[in-house]
Amino acid sequence: MKRTLHTLARLAVVLVLAAGAAYGQDYPNRPVKIVVPFAAGGPADVYARFLAQRLQDALGQPFVVEDRPGGGSVVGTDMVAKSAPDGYTLLLMSNTHTVNESLMPSKPFQLMRDFVAVAPINYSDLVLVVNPAVPANTLPELIALAKSRPGKLNYASSGPGTPYHMAGELFKSMAGLDIVHVPYKESSAARAGVLGGQVEMMFDAVTVMNEHVKAGKVRALATSGSVRSAVMPDVPTLSEAGVPGYDAVIWLGLMAPKGTPAAIVSRLNAEVTRIVSRPEVKADWAKQGAVAMTQSPEAFTQYLQDDIVKWERIVRLSGARADR
Repeated sequence: MKRTLHTLARLAVVLVLAAGAAYGQDYPNRPVKIVVPFAAGGPADVYARFLAQRLQDALGQPFVVEDRPGGGSVVGTDMVAKSAPDGYTLLLMSNTHTVNESLMPSKPFQLMRDFVAVAPINYSDLVLVVNPAVPANTLPELIALAKSRPGKLNYASSGPGTPYHMAGELFKSMAGLDIVHVPYKESSAARAGVLGGQVEMMFDAVTVMNEHVKAGKVRALATSGSVRSAVMPDVPTLSEAGVPGYDAVIWLGLMAPKGTPAAIVSRLNAEVTRIVSRPEVKADWAKQGAVAMTQSPEAFTQYLQDDIVKWERIVRLSGARADR
């Protein structure tokens, strides 16, 4: 009897694994939704649409991007957390999500509890820009100006917890500055605030702000990565221009609701990795200032956990808050 039960148990495991593998091979058999919890026009929206088209070409079903901004990414993210874990609703996320784990502890979901990591997409540097009316042509001049006018200079972001906000908080903390955070509801509005002179400065993705720098609408003082940006080689990094050790980027990735079959996660990871590894994609992104990221679901999970720890420390040291 024991031998029979043991045999049946092993058979059940084999059948479950076989069913999961078959489910993954059959996926997708209807349209897939990619929810972007940020406003249209920003890097997340742009790269979500880029990825959606190529996933559709590869997998033979529509991949539809739906922008659901609000609440510092909480609105759209919560919607995905409550969706069926069947691989047909995915989340386009960024380091806003890892920051929010400490910045917004009372939100209705927890990233590593309610989602599974699928695949990273890319990362890009940020660039610190100022409106041309600001009397500072270099980073040291901006730091000196800010120290001479404590609490008088403002920096814009697309909302609390976003990479633009936290890059500003890290700058404040490491340079010892008193500058004021002005949160907008979306990155395009924050960008317009700086271009129009309502706010003195902001950190923005080089992939979006570079064209405004080239047009002379803003002045680029420094980039945020550990090395100079390939699309702004003449602009120093913050680390080399006066804030040693500064390093902050914006990255994007895909997650799915907890419980999504491992076979589906594995298939999506393989397809995303294949897409972002294409030489023509890498070359095109390099011109924009973006660098492809490739990791297994397990490695991406560890990356997310490490990023949560990193930003928890910065949130604590900077005193950053979700309400300002």
